[in-house]
Amino acid sequence: MTHFDVIIVGAGLSGIGAAYHLQDKCPEKTYAILEGRDAIGGTWDLFRYPGIRSDSDMHTLGYSFKPWLAAKAIADGPSIRDYVIETADENAITEHIHFKHFVKDASWSTEEARWTVTAAAGTDGETIQFTCNLLYMNSGYYNYDEGFTPDFKGFDDFKGTTVHPQFWPEDLDYTGKKVVVIGSGATAMTLVPAMADKAASITMLQRSPTYVVSRPAQDKLANALRKILPEKIAYALTRFKNVQMTRIMYERTRKQPEKVKKFILDLVREQLGPDYDVDTHFTPRYNPWDQRLCLVPDSDLFNAINSGKAKVVTEIIDCFTESGIKLASGELLEADIIVTATGLNMKVLGGASFSIDGKPIDFPDTLSYKGMMYSDVPNLIQTFGYINASWTLRADINAEFVCRMIKRMDETGMRQCTPRLRDEDKNMKTKPWVDDFTAGYMQRMMHLFPKQGDIDPWRNTQNYTLDKKTIRKAPIEDGTLIFDNPAGQAAKPAAEEQRSAA
Repeated sequence: MTHFDVIIVGAGLSGIGAAYHLQDKCPEKTYAILEGRDAIGGTWDLFRYPGIRSDSDMHTLGYSFKPWLAAKAIADGPSIRDYVIETADENAITEHIHFKHFVKDASWSTEEARWTVTAAAGTDGETIQFTCNLLYMNSGYYNYDEGFTPDFKGFDDFKGTTVHPQFWPEDLDYTGKKVVVIGSGATAMTLVPAMADKAASITMLQRSPTYVVSRPAQDKLANALRKILPEKIAYALTRFKNVQMTRIMYERTRKQPEKVKKFILDLVREQLGPDYDVDTHFTPRYNPWDQRLCLVPDSDLFNAINSGKAKVVTEIIDCFTESGIKLASGELLEADIIVTATGLNMKVLGGASFSIDGKPIDFPDTLSYKGMMYSDVPNLIQTFGYINASWTLRADINAEFVCRMIKRMDETGMRQCTPRLRDEDKNMKTKPWVDDFTAGYMQRMMHLFPKQGDIDPWRNTQNYTLDKKTIRKAPIEDGTLIFDNPAGQAAKPAAEEQRSAA
């Protein structure tokens, strides 16, 4: 059984970033990355559908330590994948990755102050175990094995081709075909303009609209700054500018939702013209940022609609038929190909099972510590990015915190670091881990995630500016993060600790 100081799970955007920070700030620590697939990149390697791209600008989705140098700030998937691979290669991270090692189970021993991690390895799923002092989960939040498809009536009656974007066939030829894309999120809005030129027709069929904002694919200021300033300085300035713009926009949606709604819809009307039915097709029932805004680069979706190559239909599906989709209105949408861009299924911590001293951890019974640890669960960190800003902003803060925590454990001679409720925390109100966000993929699975409290440090704020204060700049020892279990003196298991306190 091989031992490492730290095991990182996942070799995607956040996992590679975590490894960089660990090497940079704790170079004496040994680590390994366990990656369930056979490639670096995570999301950006898995998804291969036409037009796959970011919906965050790369000056904030990119790493804090590695400037994004391409002209396009709204980047395509292959470019992002190459960026992650390049980061891993140039920092000698790739050699630490164990590919095709899918983590199935992790068990914590208080006596030994270590995790035992069980992975299914290779094509035959051979069981391999590792041990580590700290387990650092960067496995994302969705199920790689299955996407979400509603139970459509008559689904199997359709004689054409159905495909979910998460499993896009490499040989799918849609040239000259009638295509219907079901969905109103970022994936649907990426697919429609990307497929419009080759398809005979393409329809985005949505049950209800989403807020859509057009933004230039290139950041002119960023490109200009790189010509006159060193790359790192130009990148830092652009990153700061874009973070602040996103923050201001989000805060306005919370304080002045009607004004922001009018602003967004006026922009859409400007793009599509006075005769287009914006009220039906682009006016959601909810306020801006109650769900994530959809970004379209260089107005590509609006251009496809204006050209007549694409159209939007807002209607409820009655059933699938042999030749397409019958709507509740009775209209039939004929199709050769139906794309179900209907969302994803979430997983808690990659779907692995966890236990402490032989007792299974029930994560819904735990409280989230600063959005990255769990009450009474030692030496376990999770990265979960922002829903209202770029994922990597949160991943960077988490990684910095992990390194501070490791150093403090070394300084104190303690082997264990555990968030525990203080007396004043025990009667606080709780709410869902991600609150005030109505997206279906979140609502379907929030009951499986930990809760959050209404006071710090038990809030999952989804606020980058606040997190910089409460995570990056706050003292590592705050009365809730308990450092104990020195070598030769085992700490009490969590259950026994709670009984003693009572």
